[in-house]
Amino acid sequence: MTLTLVIGNKNYSSWSMRPWIALKGCGIAFEEVMIPLYTDAEDKQRILGFTPSGKVPALMDGDVAVWDSLAIIEYAAERFPDAKLWPADRASRAHARSISAEMHSGFMALRNECGMNLHRPVRAKPLSNDAKANIARIQDIWAECRTRYGQIGPYLFGEFSAADAMYAPVVHRFLTYAIELTPAASTYVETMQANPAFRQWTEQGLAETLVIERFEQD
Repeated sequence: MTLTLVIGNKNYSSWSMRPWIALKGCGIAFEEVMIPLYTDAEDKQRILGFTPSGKVPALMDGDVAVWDSLAIIEYAAERFPDAKLWPADRASRAHARSISAEMHSGFMALRNECGMNLHRPVRAKPLSNDAKANIARIQDIWAECRTRYGQIGPYLFGEFSAADAMYAPVVHRFLTYAIELTPAASTYVETMQANPAFRQWTEQGLAETLVIERFEQD
């Protein structure tokens, strides 16, 4: 049975991007349902038809409904163990889950001050000290991963994994807001930009024409 992933706009929806990139990047087949965000009440009702949370993303697998990006990734990892969403080594897997959970629950200043908007012209903006601290912490995470696992491959844990998917929207934020990057972070951003799933999401997001004014304000 084919999975169905319900997502929001690719231009704006960072939470939708994470499981989409994870599934696509690890070769897990799924059908996609896109429901525009913050447009009208009918769209909200459509989302409620898939998940009681009323939010995207949501994954449908027959009678099973899973919502929340990290929960979707964990479900897919159990459902498709051969896809290797997480590193095979137990210690590396624990590390990957830890930084993914940190991304999932933290970095609020960066999220609030640098919203995901692929259409936004690339330019820097003044940031709070909290946002700057978020940026420094993320780059430290990336540098540590690349130091420990760089001999395996170019991604955070060598091979592409759910951890890369969890940080994919941050790559866009760093690019869109012209964030100054360390050499290690810059190399990792280039790796993600070359990833086929990342490129596909980006191209489709840039092709969207819907404008949500509340997300267009810096």
